[in-house]
Amino acid sequence: MKVQLNSGLHWAAAFFLIALIVLCLGWELWWAPLLPGGSLLALKTVPLLFPLRGVLKGSLYTMQWAAMLSLLYLMEGAVRAWSDFTQTSMWLGGLEFVLASGFYLCAVLYVRPAKRASRIPRHV
Repeated sequence: MKVQLNSGLHWAAAFFLIALIVLCLGWELWWAPLLPGGSLLALKTVPLLFPLRGVLKGSLYTMQWAAMLSLLYLMEGAVRAWSDFTQTSMWLGGLEFVLASGFYLCAVLYVRPAKRASRIPRHV
């Protein structure tokens, strides 16, 4: 049984992931780093690079585990939006929360039809 997947959700998830990568790099290197000149917190971007290829291809398995990974960035964005020291960093934390939430929702909704189809019993 062939499952129809929503390509709009696939491309929206890819957009949110790429935007999250750009935000995390820009935040910690240029826009509002913890230390002048950038900080090693920019390395938090590295885990986001692992699912990039699979997300761009629309891999169901990659979308599933990348959605779980995005929850870490969602939590970091929420904490830093609420408690960071500078106004810029607080706004960037809010944006990180929005981008991570967007990726999570798009990835989960993209995978959902395939998960439902796998639960349907097949009679021979």
